[in-house]
Amino acid sequence: MTAPKLLIMGPPGAGKGTQSSNIAETYGVEHVTTGDALRANKQMDISDMDTEYDTPAEYMDAGDLVPDEVVNAIVEKALNDADGFVLDGYPRNPAQADELEGMTDLDVVLAVSVGREELLTRLTGRRVCDDCGTNYHIEYDQPDQEGVCDGCGGELIQREDDTREAAENRLDVYEENTEPVIERYRDHDGFVEVDGEQSPDEVWADIQQAIDNHTA
Repeated sequence: MTAPKLLIMGPPGAGKGTQSSNIAETYGVEHVTTGDALRANKQMDISDMDTEYDTPAEYMDAGDLVPDEVVNAIVEKALNDADGFVLDGYPRNPAQADELEGMTDLDVVLAVSVGREELLTRLTGRRVCDDCGTNYHIEYDQPDQEGVCDGCGGELIQREDDTREAAENRLDVYEENTEPVIERYRDHDGFVEVDGEQSPDEVWADIQQAIDNHTA
């Protein structure tokens, strides 16, 4: 079997990162995210694109959003360099979905579905060690001592983007921009919707079955 080409989609807090890591390890494919692809190609020469800067690094150093056309080019390079992949975090909008269609043919499109209230519980309950960056959750993954990292003893904090207001905004942006992309993929032969409110192991079992069914 040739290495599969997979797309995983779902809202913030759906567990895409965890499941993408499982996919990459089990199927021997690259886990491609826009963030990783940007960091790996930050010195890429984009001077021919008539953009403000000549490399992605200059946008990143200035704290500016990298333009869509640059993101598209970097994702295409990452996919072309990979012998099979699971694409996570792209496309985020219909315009990027149009670009992706011209880059590659997908074997499976996984849509991880989780209700809004469950997502808010997951997002707002996350706590991060201020020293080592280890993640915990006040409900699902508690440290031995409240507010203290098990590994290094650092203080556990709530990041600004995990507050209720920030989480609501992230989900609003997702619903407006990315949910329409999922709808357009429902006609894809390899589209599978997965119940993301199950345990991580149950979600993984469903994902494995979906991949195996469409790539055997």
